Amino acid sequence: MNLTNYSRVTEFVLLGLSSSKEIQPLLLIIFSTLYLAILLGNSLIILTVTSDSRLHTPMYFLLANLSFIDICVASFATPKMLSDFLVERKTISFNACLTQIFFVHLFTGGEMVLLVSMAYDRYVAICKPLHYMTIMSRRVCIILVLISWCVGFIHTTSQLAFTVNLPFCGPNQVDSFFCDLPLVTKLACIDTYVVSLLIVADSGFLSLSSFLLLVVSYTVILITVRNRSSASMAKARSTLTAHITVVTLFFGPCIFIYVWPFSSYSVDKVLAVFYTIFTPILNPVIYTLRNKEMKAAMSKLKSRYLKSGQSTPMFSEEAITEARPSTFCNPQ
Repeated sequence: MNLTNYSRVTEFVLLGLSSSKEIQPLLLIIFSTLYLAILLGNSLIILTVTSDSRLHTPMYFLLANLSFIDICVASFATPKMLSDFLVERKTISFNACLTQIFFVHLFTGGEMVLLVSMAYDRYVAICKPLHYMTIMSRRVCIILVLISWCVGFIHTTSQLAFTVNLPFCGPNQVDSFFCDLPLVTKLACIDTYVVSLLIVADSGFLSLSSFLLLVVSYTVILITVRNRSSASMAKARSTLTAHITVVTLFFGPCIFIYVWPFSSYSVDKVLAVFYTIFTPILNPVIYTLRNKEMKAAMSKLKSRYLKSGQSTPMFSEEAITEARPSTFCNPQ
């Protein structure tokens, strides 16, 4: 039969976080505050890293890119969610729904690979400090960031390919605050069992492979640090704790949703809020409150950004020397 006869759905209805009208104003205030904090916190990190030459190092370059992706992750659906709190019928066009699916997998897929790059940076810094400047050059860091975006693009393109040609003819209610791919595919007029398996396999492979790479990297780092001095071990543990916390908060919900596809929709909705709202707001808190260099740079930011100083290289020799974690582990 002609599939065009089935494609009658032109919009989807988002059920949102709650159907209670009384709680909508409260949710609007809470999530508006959180979204504003995400924008301000991550923008402050980007501004601090770019304005302070002492932070022109690979670690902070990757951190600034992580903050940018966090802003993107929070922005692909949150503004729509906030506006939906003000209306009774929460609808989204078919094309806008596909756009949300495209961007959520682009940004989250890119962030997974970027977190692996950050783990690699810490591995080189802690385990091979004498070669840190050579290995983590400006060119290498830019390549790592580009790879993360390329992987995210390939991932989201493959995911969107499963959905764009599906026929939608009847149910159009999505039990979430954005167009989550597993929920949208279940609304199709055909059996989507195989499509759902492909979606889970695609997202699950990227999530699990990235997570396993991170586990291996941090395990090797921790084993290496055990043989170093107590002072270096304390500083290394502080840095690694921040990284591992971010990794756990981000990958936990993603793996649970896509690798364990039998969870209830209400649980998936809560987890979706976690990795789209809470993780982007926790990242700047975790990385700044545990980092003396970031706190010192932020304290000087107000006076620094008003001055138009001379431009400095992205990774200056002085900054690299300061960032090379000789205090993490002294060479044998």
